[in-house]
Amino acid sequence: MDPSSLNSAELQHYINKEKEKAMVNEMVAKLTSVCWDKCVTSTPGSKFSSSESSCLSNCAQRYLDMSLIIMKRFQSMNSMH
Repeated sequence: MDPSSLNSAELQHYINKEKEKAMVNEMVAKLTSVCWDKCVTSTPGSKFSSSESSCLSNCAQRYLDMSLIIMKRFQSMNSMH
């Protein structure tokens, strides 16, 4: 998609989509960093141990759950204004 050929509504939509992509990428990077530091405590081998796998899965789920809670809170705050 070439942004220079868009009208202002299309351009705003394009910008919002790009912001969403950037936020998702940032969230994945943060999640990876936080959960890796918390769960992988030794030099990783060719695969994760069962405790590392379980920890990574639980950490990712908690992180995503908390992100959804925060996002819903912001949405409810914005709808009040």
